[in-house]
Amino acid sequence: MPDKTPAPAAIPRPQVLTERALSALERFSHIEAVSGIVLLLAAVIALVWANSPYAASYEHFWNTQLTIGLGDFTVSRSLHFLVNDGLMTIFFLVVGAEIRQEIKDGALASLKLATLPLGAALGGVMMPAIIYMLLNHGTEARAGWAIPTATDIAFAVGVLALLGKSIPSGVRILLLALAIIDDIVAILIIAVGYTVSLDYHGLLVAVGGLALVLVFQRMGISKAYAYLLPGAIVWFGLLKTGVHPTLAGVILGLMTPVNRKPATERPLETIGRTLHELMERVSHSDEGAQSVAKPLKQLRHAQREVLPPVQRIQVGLHPWVAFGVMPLFALANAGVSLAGANLNEALSQSVFVGVMLALVLGKPIGVILASVALVKLNICRLPDGVTWTGVVLVGLLAGIGFTMSIFISSLAFTDQALLSAAKLSVLAASSMAAVIGLIWGKAKFSPRQP
Repeated sequence: MPDKTPAPAAIPRPQVLTERALSALERFSHIEAVSGIVLLLAAVIALVWANSPYAASYEHFWNTQLTIGLGDFTVSRSLHFLVNDGLMTIFFLVVGAEIRQEIKDGALASLKLATLPLGAALGGVMMPAIIYMLLNHGTEARAGWAIPTATDIAFAVGVLALLGKSIPSGVRILLLALAIIDDIVAILIIAVGYTVSLDYHGLLVAVGGLALVLVFQRMGISKAYAYLLPGAIVWFGLLKTGVHPTLAGVILGLMTPVNRKPATERPLETIGRTLHELMERVSHSDEGAQSVAKPLKQLRHAQREVLPPVQRIQVGLHPWVAFGVMPLFALANAGVSLAGANLNEALSQSVFVGVMLALVLGKPIGVILASVALVKLNICRLPDGVTWTGVVLVGLLAGIGFTMSIFISSLAFTDQALLSAAKLSVLAASSMAAVIGLIWGKAKFSPRQP
């Protein structure tokens, strides 16, 4: 019987080139150093824009009001608000999912594993705060004490990736765990330290949204778009409560299931069975396209269920956060006018010096001292493959505050001069910490030439 399968059609040259370009772009997007470079470029563009002859357009653009309405009801918010309070919720959702994953089976899965990064992170939070407060105690600038306490995961890991494969994997895991704990502390600080008053009516709305999430999970609803409504309710409730609404992302991330939903058949078994069924139906071409619709739907569902929801969130949203949300945040917040910072004023100068010293010196000192104390007291030991040289590298890179530090700056200061000084110091300190970390890493971990 002759084969009725049509011969494969020749692929047009433009299609081949497009597929190669998209494949290269996908590989490029998964290189960790790239996201840090994109973030840095966005910050540089913002800084240049805010200090160019077109500086007025920078402020005008981000203060542009977007209005939506239904009848007499209208809501108007600036682009800056939409980035900082809206899109950053997605960033915090990924952070929450990463924390949940680490608690399940990562560096925070047990007290034994978590002791060193937990102690090092707390040391890296307390020492910068102490240094900053020693310089700014009793002044209006004291509100910025939390600015140098955070570590930017994407930027720090991106810089570490630039050092190549000579860096032991244990050093990377330690840096990731420390940065995640830093984020937890920063989130708690935002929730407690920068919430002035609470409207408990909003809290009831947020709790209602969380209850809806739990109901959906109990019903076995696993499609992400189904959670947009309860997520929006939680976000609006926190906004009305007076807590920063981006924390809705963290809460939803922590609530994300770490296991697949119960099913009568494992996803991989479903995929194997459905593929066989699909091939059978395709071979009978006279049955029409409708005959393969059901197995294709089952295949898509099983493919989605291979990974648990907490991993699907990270895999699905990470590229959007790394190459969309975070660069937009940097573009909207890193545009500091050097004239506006006015470092000739004593208070602005004190903020600038305080953040610089806290991040560049306080972070590594806190991380290293806490680690030494824990190991010498036999409370824990260094992970396999990690030496004190690696701990120093982690401490230096922990001084890269960037995204979270700029975010906290916008919560800490309403005075534009102090806010500009804080943002400028975060940019300068993070850049300096990155350069020092790269120099240390190249000097200590690069292969020795014979």
